[in-house]
Amino acid sequence: MKKMIEEFKKFAFKGNVVDMAVGVIIGGAFGKIVTSLVNDVVMPLLGALIGGMDFKAFKLVLSPAVLNEAGEVVTPEAAILYGNFIQNVVDFLLIALSIFMFIKIMNNFKKKEEAAPPPPPAGPTTEELLTEIRDLLKK
Repeated sequence: MKKMIEEFKKFAFKGNVVDMAVGVIIGGAFGKIVTSLVNDVVMPLLGALIGGMDFKAFKLVLSPAVLNEAGEVVTPEAAILYGNFIQNVVDFLLIALSIFMFIKIMNNFKKKEEAAPPPPPAGPTTEELLTEIRDLLKK
């Protein structure tokens, strides 16, 4: 049992596992931001361009709802909600574009760090120089 706990600690606290957990959490938050961008900014703009329509309202009704005399729904409508599909495709494309741009920026930073010239080699210390002078004077 103790060995299993030790193995679990090694696994759970490896750098890769922790990095992946942080990535998943940040990715979830990033997904919410992009979803809000799509739902609250992009889709209303697209809707305004096509005459004020809401994309979620686009659907192909296969069979209409059946109502009784009181106006209550007896059988709900069967419809293909292609507007919702369009919105999800736009959402995916914006998330993919955002991640692509983020990775591109990160790679540019990494290239700049790699391209930086290495620092010049450190010269001899004062003590090393004094020791060398002392040895030369002895000769």
